[in-house]
Amino acid sequence: MTNAYGYLGPAGTFCHEALLTVPDLPGHLRPYPSVVAALDAVRKDQIDAALVPIENNIEGGVSATLDNLTYGETLMIRSEVLLPVEFNLYVRPGTALSDVTRIVTHPHAYAQCREWVQTNLPGATVSEGGSTAAGAAEIADPNSRYHATICSQAAGELHDLEAVATAIADNKQAVTRFILVTKPGPPPERTGADKTTLVVFLRDDEAGALLRMLEQFASRGVNLSRIESRPSRLVRGHYSFSIDAEGHINDHRVAGALKGLKRTSRDVIFLGSYPRANGFRPQVPEGQSDDSYHAAEAWLKDLRQR
Repeated sequence: MTNAYGYLGPAGTFCHEALLTVPDLPGHLRPYPSVVAALDAVRKDQIDAALVPIENNIEGGVSATLDNLTYGETLMIRSEVLLPVEFNLYVRPGTALSDVTRIVTHPHAYAQCREWVQTNLPGATVSEGGSTAAGAAEIADPNSRYHATICSQAAGELHDLEAVATAIADNKQAVTRFILVTKPGPPPERTGADKTTLVVFLRDDEAGALLRMLEQFASRGVNLSRIESRPSRLVRGHYSFSIDAEGHINDHRVAGALKGLKRTSRDVIFLGSYPRANGFRPQVPEGQSDDSYHAAEAWLKDLRQR
């Protein structure tokens, strides 16, 4: 073990902030310049785990994470972190809001603050940076050609910047979901408030193929909290589906859905079963509980022994 966790850096990113909420952190936290670099460090045993973003409730799925987990060497999700995203406009000390005409920030940050910028700084130009933390570092440079950046409080304070506007996100309910990823191994014990993440490749590109896949979940009372289609790199014109299902692989109903998908799909990639960050416990439909499955199995065994 390396006694180190990685994250999408640099220091001061929302990913860094989210990682600091993870229990039992190791002695070293290592920033990486990209999601791919962080996940590859796990594969190469350079770190024990990496925290990377997978989804934002405004911008949707993070393609770099979804694609790397699908096509790279297999990894497993161990837990998730939900982080409310709050953006502020930071400047070098002495700069007024009226002085701001050039802004640098991450494209996702700007996308979530676009209306505020257009309303309050209609003449400002916005350039894209590698991360919100990198934008803060840029503004801290007294020779920078930019006047302001959109970033988190942590990034702004890390670089001794001043906030001339706070809580500027257009949607105050924005939340980013991060996942802690390790090498494959037994999933965490089920808690009753769990989530299972997988990728499914349909066998055929034809009418009804998606419906047949969804029936594997619906017929067993397994609700999906996320489903996203992604272009398949395996077969041109085909798509894979990245899915979050409510429940754990050790739940009979979820295990049954996985087995059904394996039988009827081109391929299924299991990315882990882990506790939900919000502690939500799904309502299991009548006849789909483990007790119901055990009773049905006992009944069938009795029939076979008569």
